[in-house]
Amino acid sequence: MNMQIKLSDHFTYSKLLRFTLPSIIMMIFTSVYSVVDGLFVSNLVGQNALSAVNIIFPVSMILSAAGFMLGSGGSAVVARTMGEGKPDLANRYFSMIVLVVLALGTVFSVGGALLIEPIARLAGASDLLMDDCIAYGRILLGGSAVFMLQVAFQVFFVTAELPKTGLFFSLAAGATNIVMDYLLIGPLNMGIAGAAWGTVLSYAVGGLLPLAYFLKPPRGALRLCPTRLYWRELKNACANGSSELMSNLSASVVSILFNLQLMHIIGEQGVAAYSVMMYVDFAFAAVFLGFSMGSGPIVSFHFGADNRDELKSVFRKSMAVIELASLAMVAASELLARPLSAAFVGYSPELLELTVHGFRIFALSYLFVGFGIYGSAFFTALCNGPVSALISFLRTFLFRGGLVLLLPLVLDLDGIWLAVVAADGLGSAVALGLTWRYRKRYHYL
Repeated sequence: MNMQIKLSDHFTYSKLLRFTLPSIIMMIFTSVYSVVDGLFVSNLVGQNALSAVNIIFPVSMILSAAGFMLGSGGSAVVARTMGEGKPDLANRYFSMIVLVVLALGTVFSVGGALLIEPIARLAGASDLLMDDCIAYGRILLGGSAVFMLQVAFQVFFVTAELPKTGLFFSLAAGATNIVMDYLLIGPLNMGIAGAAWGTVLSYAVGGLLPLAYFLKPPRGALRLCPTRLYWRELKNACANGSSELMSNLSASVVSILFNLQLMHIIGEQGVAAYSVMMYVDFAFAAVFLGFSMGSGPIVSFHFGADNRDELKSVFRKSMAVIELASLAMVAASELLARPLSAAFVGYSPELLELTVHGFRIFALSYLFVGFGIYGSAFFTALCNGPVSALISFLRTFLFRGGLVLLLPLVLDLDGIWLAVVAADGLGSAVALGLTWRYRKRYHYL
């Protein structure tokens, strides 16, 4: 019988992979949300509806960024407090952060639903797409509260030493999304509103059921309990998670820049090709995101416990895992470029060739992206929000945003695909450089 893995354990490669695997699968399955919506809407509703989904979904990600920030940053604070041998205080911090997420999410839900028309207009909706954007966006943004709870609980299940339970809720939410999308868009003929309801119902499974779970007698290391506002720790949680906030905000802005450049150089076909790459990238990058999420609480715990030997061990093993995963990811993406692209745009030979060519260049970024993602998450786990945010800002905004404006001037369309590779290469160099810079402060090398 397998015993539950504790944050205080010594982590071999096997134990590290077993502990982080549920988070990896959870992030991959979570990334399926947007892919499922895209496939169902494109095939059952139409091209304009797909465009509306792609306009509104980044807005939803911007609003949910606070959930990622408080979940990741708060997890580091809670795990560190657990490592300091203060479980009751850790529970109060955990409860406070969940309540703050719920309160902020409620404000965003109400505001998003009421202001959907000007929001859609700012996001780039044309008159032709406006009705679909409003129908989809009012429901999706109205579900911001449960979405924010879901993303916060994804991290806290790992901190509670319950990664498999977190995976169960994530799988249940994903299955709900797939089934409800099919039923509501297909047999019930609710159109794009059905896609929005399917997604929000899946968020409710991933956000509200864990809320009830943590209110019951504890089966893990955390439980919800009476609490109050701890302003200092809330501030620390926000600072620690600022990189996750930056990542979500930057990704949305940079996506707009990519679309503008593609429209200028090649038109709608380029935007369609880039959309396919983004759908595939959600799943591939989820491997690195899931590993970083799963290993972060381990780092925070041993940092709080001042267990330097185990901190060094976990860091070295994590870097080896990232390196091997990076090589495997590039090989897999090069081999699967055509079949993955064909699943989305196989109906158009010209668009398929454009997408395959671009994706094979774009996929070289997987040599580097894991180090940037892990480096940012590692400093979040060490409660160093500024360094984490710096890595995230440079990689996701400055490098990607700047290079997508510059490289096409020299390399035309290929410059857009190479911008991602070059940006992630620079981001990786920055992450590794800062990791070396701070090694003596945190004693992980």
